Amino acid sequence: MLTRPDVAIVGAGPVGLAIAWRCASRGLRVTVHDPAPGSGASHVAAGMLSPVAEAYFGEHELTALLAESAARWPRFAADLAEAAGADVGYRADGTLVVGLTADDLAEARRLWSYQQGWGLPITPLRPSELRDREPALAPRVRGGAVAPGDHQVDPRRLVPALRAAAERAGAVLNPARVGALSEVDAGATVVAAGCGAAALTGLPVRPVKGQVLRLRAPGRGAPDFRHVIRGYADGESVYLVPRDSGEVVVGATVEERADTEVTAGAVLRLLRAAVDLVPELAEYDLVEATAGLRPGTPDNAPIIGALPGRPGVLVATGHHRHGIVLTPVTADLVTELIVTGEPDPLLAPFTPDRFGKEPRWN
Repeated sequence: MLTRPDVAIVGAGPVGLAIAWRCASRGLRVTVHDPAPGSGASHVAAGMLSPVAEAYFGEHELTALLAESAARWPRFAADLAEAAGADVGYRADGTLVVGLTADDLAEARRLWSYQQGWGLPITPLRPSELRDREPALAPRVRGGAVAPGDHQVDPRRLVPALRAAAERAGAVLNPARVGALSEVDAGATVVAAGCGAAALTGLPVRPVKGQVLRLRAPGRGAPDFRHVIRGYADGESVYLVPRDSGEVVVGATVEERADTEVTAGAVLRLLRAAVDLVPELAEYDLVEATAGLRPGTPDNAPIIGALPGRPGVLVATGHHRHGIVLTPVTADLVTELIVTGEPDPLLAPFTPDRFGKEPRWN
């Protein structure tokens, strides 16, 4: 007879697997349900850990959570590398935020002023100072800033490492698809199913399409720039994430659509903006164009906590474009809630009940 698990987790993306690892490491019996681990938004994600560059107007509570989770990332990455015996591509080179034209720079400065107003570490730089840091930047770039605490990790290395760490700690992966919460029998159930959480919980999680490109440096050498570059180029927002492997991730569109088709127009816009900022990218190989679906919410913040009207069910979803950076803090907060039964005050702005009426769940 199979032993009833203490914790069942629906969804084996970074968040679900991190919760599984943390719970199993605390001695809990854990089962993770997912027919295709790591095949959701994380497979497309660039892996930027950007509490500063991702701080937007009116999202102060979310920004605080991003900063808290980013601060946990160095220890989280080190612990994971030890537990899994695998490097996850964590890099702390920092991020440059740049504007190609005067209008682009004015738009960027509006955001920097807001970020500095909250005491976030971002420092404006002159064009010459930018190119001292990254000579590959186009001479046309009018100015920018550096966010030294905005780092990166490789999601395609992160997910296998989390799976290995969770399994080594005793978690069991079940490849069966969960169509309704009534199919799961456990002491506590955590829904970490990304966009799939909507059908399971009735919560307002919607798909937000993102198209992303992957380039490869000639000769498979490392790219000629090390910082993550986030820029505005003639009004087009773009990011460039260099990897030691020679890969450069270019992204990303934000579309209120639920398909995963790659469109010529999106590829054109992303490549044009990327090459405008770093001209040498025109000589790189285009090796992949993909689209994924981020789990968005009405207020762009994650949904973490107990599901109203369903004792023993917790949710950890709706992370939108912040799933990778929020993985450590989400895993820690959910694990503590399961173990102690007491929610951390950090969870208060992000609980499911903030949307009012009790959701209808399956």
